[in-house]
Amino acid sequence: MWLIIAHFLIITGLSIRVLLRPNRDPASRVAWILFIMALPYVGALTYLMLGEVRPNKGQAHPQPLKDALTPISSPPSDTGIAPISSAGFSIGKSISGFNPVGGNTGHLLDDSNATIDALVANIDAALEHVHLLFYIWLADTNGCKVVAALVRAAQRGVTCRVIVDDLGSRNFIRSEHWQTMNKAGVQLARAQPIGNILVRILKGRIDVRNHRKIVVIDNRITYCGSQNCADPEFAIKAKYAPWVDAVIRFEGPIARQNQLLFLTDWLICTNEDCRELAQQPMPLPKPGFIAQVIGTGPENHYSATPELFATLMFSAQQELVITTPYYVPDDFMQSALCSSARRGVSTTIILPARNDSWFVGAASRSHYSELLDAGVRIYEYTGGLLHAKTLTVDDKTTLIGSANMDRRSFELNFENNILFQDEALSQAIRERQASYIRQSKPIEQTDVDAWSALYRLRNNILAILSPVL
Repeated sequence: MWLIIAHFLIITGLSIRVLLRPNRDPASRVAWILFIMALPYVGALTYLMLGEVRPNKGQAHPQPLKDALTPISSPPSDTGIAPISSAGFSIGKSISGFNPVGGNTGHLLDDSNATIDALVANIDAALEHVHLLFYIWLADTNGCKVVAALVRAAQRGVTCRVIVDDLGSRNFIRSEHWQTMNKAGVQLARAQPIGNILVRILKGRIDVRNHRKIVVIDNRITYCGSQNCADPEFAIKAKYAPWVDAVIRFEGPIARQNQLLFLTDWLICTNEDCRELAQQPMPLPKPGFIAQVIGTGPENHYSATPELFATLMFSAQQELVITTPYYVPDDFMQSALCSSARRGVSTTIILPARNDSWFVGAASRSHYSELLDAGVRIYEYTGGLLHAKTLTVDDKTTLIGSANMDRRSFELNFENNILFQDEALSQAIRERQASYIRQSKPIEQTDVDAWSALYRLRNNILAILSPVL
């Protein structure tokens, strides 16, 4: 009798906890409650481990820190913002506090190897400091090239600071290359340290990760895109290779904003306050386009990332093109994408044909029928794993960075993106997207209709579970 009462109290108590948790969408609440009822003890333990993003050192940026650092952001450059771009910049400022700033230039790198070569060249030319943050750093050809460049820079007196995610780069941290950099004087930090797994679980979700990719050199050069510090062959998941990324090298005031984002993470990881780097006098403004850094994470207001994506979708008047490796949207995001096509905007999404996460691939395909019915064109890239995260609006405005269109990026990961308004650079991104389409298979409604009932059932079940997993 007492066991039945205890069983009932556990299920009821956790269900009430799920219902009372703030900022949880209804689909997620229902998914968790069903999971707890179907597997009471496994579900209860899983919810306590993964169901709530509880603040923990290294997980959230304390409000006093944000208040102290925000005022050093660059002054706004509202002049020249086109009406089509204004809403995106406004929502970006509401998320991370950065104003759109003018006077920037940018160049889309040719491919992953070209990105590493350009990065190494910039490190070799650095005079003051080199700051790098990567989610994944591999001890492969490209990874070792960057290690060697950092060692050379540190040995000639350049201050080098490196942050890697403790889970994503776990093998690299244990490698000889990590120690080589340390001995050379490169300052190293691990984001989201795991430590004792049992203790870590009690303090907060172990899968809250720093997924950012940030490069800042001498306060004037910054890189932004999807690429980790690795070869395109990506040895840890080689069967999906090559990994196809898109990265832009920027110069101008936008580097100062990425600098601030890096220094915030550095302070969290090391307790070292280097804000004076971001407070140095800005160079005289030069001609260039308007851009804005948008950093997101669990400390942002709920649905910040979906709001950013949806705002850009709604701003499109003629064409919207998206590339993302992981499409697991919430209802709001799915509706925004469908609405874009239904109101006459040429809407295209490009996804990898083979996803390194079978769960994500299946959940993505559960949304195909509704997207196609709304008029969205879907392409599945067959030339490797398309890892680029880009969104172009009317060949004028572009978002590029680390954020995927999935619930991990929406709710769990720390991400970084840059939104910019420039026809020439946006056109370069659009041409890159077109090259992906040429290596893709178009998905038609007849393809979806040909799927077996069992295949559709699997996809839909995994989509239902996506708020849990």
